[in-house]
Amino acid sequence: MVYRIKKKKTEVYALGRHISLSADKARRVIDQIRGRSYEETLMILELMPYRACYPIFKLVYSAAANASYNMGSDEANLVISKAQVNEGTTVKKLKPRARGRSYAIKRTTCHITIVVKDISLDEYEYESLYSLKNPRWKKTTMVDYDVYSSGVVWDKK
Repeated sequence: MVYRIKKKKTEVYALGRHISLSADKARRVIDQIRGRSYEETLMILELMPYRACYPIFKLVYSAAANASYNMGSDEANLVISKAQVNEGTTVKKLKPRARGRSYAIKRTTCHITIVVKDISLDEYEYESLYSLKNPRWKKTTMVDYDVYSSGVVWDKK
């Protein structure tokens, strides 16, 4: 029997957009948690002294909640498979200074993506290509061509 390999969905993500934080400061924390288990990640984020830890903590917690709701996976089997930080929009303001001058103030934002993978689920599923229950072809009626007329005659056999 011939089987087809079908990839199952084992990854769930959480996306935080327009977080008021520099991308470089968020990357400093993200590099520490990439590839670690869910429970170890929460402990690391609680003990790190950086301001970027709290929004990343909320995103990791949200990704785990998405995984338990959508796939029914246990938190002990979750691993941070992918974590990335992209630069967002920059809010530009002018601050008035002495003698009528002004200085530019730039508030940078970032987009953080946390992808959580369940290691207990199999990544691939084997599905039979040819089964009699679900045939890939459709049943059609036979078509006969009438020699004496120019049209097509449909037989109801």
